[in-house]
Amino acid sequence: MERYNIAIDGPSAAGKSTISKCLAKKLDMTHLDTGAMYRCLALKAIRLHISQQDEEALLDCLKKTGILLKGEQVFMDGEDVSQAIRNPEVSSAASNVSKWAKVRQEMVARQQVLAKEKGFIMDGRDIGTVVLPDAKLKIFLVASVEARAQRRFLEDKLKNPSLTLEEVRRSIAERDRQDETRLASPLVQAKDAKRIDCSDMSIEEVVDKVCSYL
Repeated sequence: MERYNIAIDGPSAAGKSTISKCLAKKLDMTHLDTGAMYRCLALKAIRLHISQQDEEALLDCLKKTGILLKGEQVFMDGEDVSQAIRNPEVSSAASNVSKWAKVRQEMVARQQVLAKEKGFIMDGRDIGTVVLPDAKLKIFLVASVEARAQRRFLEDKLKNPSLTLEEVRRSIAERDRQDETRLASPLVQAKDAKRIDCSDMSIEEVVDKVCSYL
């Protein structure tokens, strides 16, 4: 049975993790949420009061941090932080810490080691361009800012009743700006990636579309 890797890139809240999880289940593969790795560093930096603008301090922190992705659970230094890394403060900080070249180099090295055995679906911002340039299939998943804002708003509203749709919309637009303009591995579509606009598609439709490329 052929073993291969699938890379899924795209902007914030496009549904990369959801689609990756469904694909992994359908194709009997393993999903690796690389964004969760940056969120772990962001969470630890917040806890230790490390400046998100200090590249060397962040790199040193990362090198001393154990990150384990186990199914849908995320462990940092042995602690289950699956929920803690999903709050808005950590999301914003993750975008800040991920812009640093040295931090990304360390993360990419870890991700490539994880995927060496193949049989993985990785989602993030630079999987097809940097982490897994030889992936069998590369997907660039996009959706309009409005569609992404609506999805994220519905997800986060229960946790934060005072949240407004406009706040979510602004946050996503700012995250896009940061991801697309950073110097280290900016968000771009790999030349050989298949672009899927899922603004008006169901999860099942997107999964079927991805599978049609295999």
